[in-house]
Amino acid sequence: MRALIIAAAALGVFATASWQALAHHGWSWTSGGNVIVEGVVRAAKLGLPHGVVTLDVDGAVWTVEVGQPWRNERAGLKDSDFAAGKEIKVIGEPSADINDRRVKAERIVIGETEHVLYPGRD
Repeated sequence: MRALIIAAAALGVFATASWQALAHHGWSWTSGGNVIVEGVVRAAKLGLPHGVVTLDVDGAVWTVEVGQPWRNERAGLKDSDFAAGKEIKVIGEPSADINDRRVKAERIVIGETEHVLYPGRD
């Protein structure tokens, strides 16, 4: 019986942690609309659970959530596309908090090439 109680408690902790992770990495924090943010890459941290790119947009710092490594690759993006100094255009959903300069990228344009991260989210 004691083992059952411990297992149930552990499952509850795991389920709560998993739900929080999903809520953070979903779209719930975004506004639902789209914006275009153009700037110069300052830094990039790519990997799991998703990449984060810091952009300089006319002197203001923006945080861009890009895809997971497999999503970026599927969209035709390479890690080198996010090298410091590169100019990129991001189309995506901004934070619902207007004071938060953060956007979840749906599409990224580098030069003349558009990379679609989330097909159908136009």
